[in-house]
Amino acid sequence: MEAEYSAGSAGLNPGMLVTSSNADFRRHVLEGLRASHWPAREALGGADALSKLETGDCRILLLDQWLPDLDVTELVGRVRDLYPGIAIYVVDSAGGVPIISQEPEGQSYRDAVHRLLAGVRRLASPSPPPASQASVAQIEKPDEESSEPLPDMVGVSQGMQDVYRLVRLVAHRNTTVLVTGDTGTGKELVARAIHLVGPRARQPFITVNCAAIPEPLLESELFGYTRGAFTGAFQSRVGRVQSAHGGTLFLDEVGELPLSMQAKLLRFLQEGEVQRLGSSDVVRVDVRVIAATNANLDDRVQQKAFREDLYYRLSVFPIDLQPLRQRPEDIMPLARRFLRQFCAEAGQAEKAISEEARHTLEQHAWPGNVRELRHVIERAFILSEGSPTILQEHIRLRLSRRPQ
Repeated sequence: MEAEYSAGSAGLNPGMLVTSSNADFRRHVLEGLRASHWPAREALGGADALSKLETGDCRILLLDQWLPDLDVTELVGRVRDLYPGIAIYVVDSAGGVPIISQEPEGQSYRDAVHRLLAGVRRLASPSPPPASQASVAQIEKPDEESSEPLPDMVGVSQGMQDVYRLVRLVAHRNTTVLVTGDTGTGKELVARAIHLVGPRARQPFITVNCAAIPEPLLESELFGYTRGAFTGAFQSRVGRVQSAHGGTLFLDEVGELPLSMQAKLLRFLQEGEVQRLGSSDVVRVDVRVIAATNANLDDRVQQKAFREDLYYRLSVFPIDLQPLRQRPEDIMPLARRFLRQFCAEAGQAEKAISEEARHTLEQHAWPGNVRELRHVIERAFILSEGSPTILQEHIRLRLSRRPQ
């Protein structure tokens, strides 16, 4: 049943809409709001939130990272477009930790929301251990946030702490970033995190998979073309580089770019200009470039398959993601996060993971990294059917164990 709390002096605090499929989280937040005299409403999902925002009485939107119906990143974009005056906070409902904040210019509720969420954590855990108290203090001090998780990212290992720190160091600069790591380690998540925590968060994030576009089409896809530039060009088209103007261009699998395109990409990086096929006009664009690869670019440079000058231009600020087998302490936090997401999407109560299943997961080598873990947990969730617990029999793995 929906709860709604209105402050006796509603003008003291702006209205908040709390959106989550996690009933305990909603209850704790609403209790904290009532104690602080905040007018508030609740929504059970993204579509419900959009419907309730139409009333115009909410100035703050608090979103759970995992919604049962809509992708939270897409929802944030829609709300920004439809209601630019609303402050948006995305949180991890499991811990009340702020992940993303989007505040309209001149309207910052950050400190108040952080205090509220700190209160929520106290409500959920009346006697928190010292470590929990330290984490609350860390949230309330922005200069100590370098190791807090980033949007959609999970990990407590030192390797992930280093990634969080590097992302925050570079996010507010225009420096070109090269993200490296094995397939499935989450390179695109790092790129999106840099975009979301930096000043370009409200602008486009355009992805180009350099390995998926045939070589003859790459130039037109990247830089666009004019009508009649080639057979089949019946109308002019803006390329993906220009579409990213003001925002971020993410070049995935950049190591697969053919040499002919590497020269054109290098010129764009040096000059900040694009020229569409069939046009003599040059257009200046403001784009932050992030590239990613699972290839060893040093080796490709030695093999003359990748331009050395382009390599140095792209790798101004490298960020390397360790494979999951090298950070086993991240396996269970990731598994639990994926399981919560699948439960929420299916509208089911959260499930536990048995001790035997946990041991099986932790002993696996994860050659497919985080992507493989997600698929294994999704399969286990389906196999578990009505069971409240993921059992060892639900875990289906390739025959590969982590070295002892």
